[in-house]
Amino acid sequence: MKPVRCAIYTRKSSEDGLEQDFNSLHAQREACAAYVLSQASEGWTLLPDEYDDGGLSGGTLERPALQRLLADVAAGKVDIIVIYKLDRLTRSLLDFAKLVEALDQAGTSFVSVTQSFNTTTSMGRLTLNMLLSFAQFEREVTAERIRDKIAASKAKGMWMGGIPPLGYKPHGRTLVVVKEHAGLIRTIFERYRQLGNVRLVAESLKADGLSTPRRKTTTGKAYGGGAFHRGQIYDILRNPIYIGRVPHRGQHHEGQHPGIIDAALWEAVQRQLSGNIRGTRGGRVRGESILTGRIVDAAGEPLIASHARKGERRYRYYVSKAFHHEGRGAAKDAMRIPAAEIEQVVAQECADLFQDPLHLVERAGLSSQPTEFEGLLERSKTLAKDLAEGRHALLASIIHKVRVKADGIRIELSVAGLAAAIGLTPTDASPPLIEQNCAVRLTRTGRALRLVDDKGAATTEDGVDLTLVRLIVRARVWWQRIVETGIDPSNLAALEGVSPSYIVRVLRLAFLSPAVVEAVLDGRLRAGIDSSALLNIRAIDPSWESQERRCMLRK
Repeated sequence: MKPVRCAIYTRKSSEDGLEQDFNSLHAQREACAAYVLSQASEGWTLLPDEYDDGGLSGGTLERPALQRLLADVAAGKVDIIVIYKLDRLTRSLLDFAKLVEALDQAGTSFVSVTQSFNTTTSMGRLTLNMLLSFAQFEREVTAERIRDKIAASKAKGMWMGGIPPLGYKPHGRTLVVVKEHAGLIRTIFERYRQLGNVRLVAESLKADGLSTPRRKTTTGKAYGGGAFHRGQIYDILRNPIYIGRVPHRGQHHEGQHPGIIDAALWEAVQRQLSGNIRGTRGGRVRGESILTGRIVDAAGEPLIASHARKGERRYRYYVSKAFHHEGRGAAKDAMRIPAAEIEQVVAQECADLFQDPLHLVERAGLSSQPTEFEGLLERSKTLAKDLAEGRHALLASIIHKVRVKADGIRIELSVAGLAAAIGLTPTDASPPLIEQNCAVRLTRTGRALRLVDDKGAATTEDGVDLTLVRLIVRARVWWQRIVETGIDPSNLAALEGVSPSYIVRVLRLAFLSPAVVEAVLDGRLRAGIDSSALLNIRAIDPSWESQERRCMLRK
């Protein structure tokens, strides 16, 4: 009889009691070991390696012992994972789907010793999904309570942590004024009131030798000491903290801290800022070129929003100053980039960041609790979906700079903007910006530059993804075979020499809307929408309208 290799996985959410000689992890392990022993007649044997995660939430898969276990599963060292209870493995439906797919690919199943499950059957998976739904509901309720507590605290004017604004330092649950920095804040407001332009304010501060004060985080990390950039100045001018108020989700509450700026100066500056927003004068369409003022070339020179008309159709571009002023007489290295393409590339890159919110939280140094993870995942999923489907308004609050170079694009994102978007708080260790590099390259077509996805997808000169075309054809052939013969997808996978999960992922392509299929054949898909993206789990929405918004370039 072939031995069935069993690995026991245990987990405990809190660290309470872990120091005891016999704790919850030991109790779970003993129960699982006894169950394995009871199945010895079936060839079950217990592996010596121990996979224990103490003090870690089930709301994330980023657990050391679990990652080590999954690596052994991928290496073919484990046949069955034995757990005491389902929620020891995960409390998230999304993570559960990922685990099941990974286990299917490796030919591994799992068993709960207190619940009768068999993950190889559809009924077993249905039961598991139902239980996980209740576990996820419990976590969402807890996350809602925490969010409500934060909202109630901010409504009372409390400071809830993070990097204090320049001019203040934390003092318990409120802020106190740092006198030597408060004068600098007043100078910034007064100069903007006089000059009426953030760039001119930055230049005047630099000319006077005024730089950002050197400060330290609670961990001792130093930051500041450089010149004020326009993004910093704009954030200062828009921050209601300086009139003694606490912002939260678009509302301002009366704070418990003193203001640095008087209300009259604040209101005057806000009116001036609102009047200077690009795109609101001269009959322009508000917010249409979302990267205006944020996109620059490799030398740091801004690219200007421009457009041209051909019949009834309007084409938008971001162009170099030289091209804007000299037209066709501009130098050959002047840029003229289609706006819709680069906006979609930037939006898709940001959407990818929100698809992995735990990694984003780690990179941005944001403050989060395990109980907040479920709400964080839901908010991030919604933001990623909005960006992927062409709703780009969020970019204005999270993008600090988009730098276009010949070999790619570098996006600088505001940590404060990201934190506000996902409902978390920056910490003292949070950097002001994080950078994201896009794997695209620029190719010149006449005077215009085109963006080409550099991820290795096979494309023709007209932008058709041949790999995706072949997959759509295969999906339709397989679906027709299933409909006509009634063959089970698992049996079809065996005949085709692929895994059942691959069959299921490819079959989804048979249900793309006709308009999306035409866009595939015409090379009119959005940047980032390729065969890899569409094979991801839940990548294809049942609604044709949603598919078209996400996948197709707007005409």
